[in-house]
Amino acid sequence: MRLFAAVLPPDDVTRSLTAEVERLRALPGADTLRWTGRPGWHVTLAFYGEVDDVLVPDLDVRLERAAARTEPFELALGGGGRFGRGRALWTGVDGDLRTLRLLADRSEAAARKAGVPMEDHRRYRPHLTLARSRTDHDVRPHLDVLGGYRSRTWTVTELALVRSSLPTSGVPGEQPRYEAVARHALGAAG
Repeated sequence: MRLFAAVLPPDDVTRSLTAEVERLRALPGADTLRWTGRPGWHVTLAFYGEVDDVLVPDLDVRLERAAARTEPFELALGGGGRFGRGRALWTGVDGDLRTLRLLADRSEAAARKAGVPMEDHRRYRPHLTLARSRTDHDVRPHLDVLGGYRSRTWTVTELALVRSSLPTSGVPGEQPRYEAVARHALGAAG
């Protein structure tokens, strides 16, 4: 299974982000970007890639422990940024980033302890991807719009283990499918 650990924003936050994305999609050149869909919006904590089925139960138990040891915390989406020269457009994450990074570190450690091969650790940059491009793309007008965006603050109360299924139809614009295969309450240790 292709898996990752994530924070899933609540429905009202993704609804407000949907309105912002509609503004972004109306900008010149926006039709050349591949926009992510609301069902797939998440803040990745740790990406695991293809995980052998025999490792999943232990990974899940370790993620449950990591979540239980982490107290609930507040986040909001806001602003924007890009990776590369506009190959990925994203909205940022504000709030208790220290606890978010701690949960990301614990999610990565859970995988290593469960025997999931992980790439070298990179600096964690919390974000929610909105669009991608196969080529360099000038996203400055999009960043100008996102500069004024901020969602409401919400309390993160769970960590999700998410399965992603990549498109197989070959239909242009088809999105990956995401399914939360486990959800673990934060702060349940005790």
